[in-house]
Amino acid sequence: MRILLVEDDEMIGDSLRLALRRQGYAADWVRDGRAADAVLASERFDAVLLDLGLPQRSGIEVLRALRGRGDATPVIVLTARDTLADKVAGLDAGADDYLVKPFELDELLARLRALGRRAAGRVETAIQVGDLRLDPATREVSRAGRAIALSAREFAVLQALVERPGAVLSRAQLEDRLYGWGEELESNAISVYVHQLRRKLGDDLIHTQRGVGYYVGPAKSG
Repeated sequence: MRILLVEDDEMIGDSLRLALRRQGYAADWVRDGRAADAVLASERFDAVLLDLGLPQRSGIEVLRALRGRGDATPVIVLTARDTLADKVAGLDAGADDYLVKPFELDELLARLRALGRRAAGRVETAIQVGDLRLDPATREVSRAGRAIALSAREFAVLQALVERPGAVLSRAQLEDRLYGWGEELESNAISVYVHQLRRKLGDDLIHTQRGVGYYVGPAKSG
């Protein structure tokens, strides 16, 4: 999941971006409303974490502009404003969720997972593809009942693939799910992670469509 964090507090922004990246999210960070507008108009994200009290342009203005463009990217408001009127204003402006600072990271992660389920049209937390089971909440993976330990980025690659079984994801699409701005990226990183996943899960799960990308599901003919 690629996330845009919009937060002007340096300490909060830096620590939250680091925590999200450690969980396997590709987290990018901007510090004012005008920068958020520009980025959201030109790049695609799976979710936005949006402070309201921003310089240049308020979070509410950013949110209204986003929805005004017909952009349905899920938005969680993260703010110290805790009155009922503030919550109503944020939700009515188009926010999908509202979390008051200070908050626990585990709660934010749970809300992000809920947004992911909603976007994918799933009810259950765990994702089942054949005999593979992946649970984003517990970060547990098993195949045919056998538990399999994965690194954070191996998990992120596998999750991206099993969320859309049968869909071919390019190397660039998978890189977007793993790496934020400024993170060092080796040219063969995705190939390495896929190789490691095949070694742990078996080579009959993740398939390569030559020149296009990777997918999970029955092998495609041709």
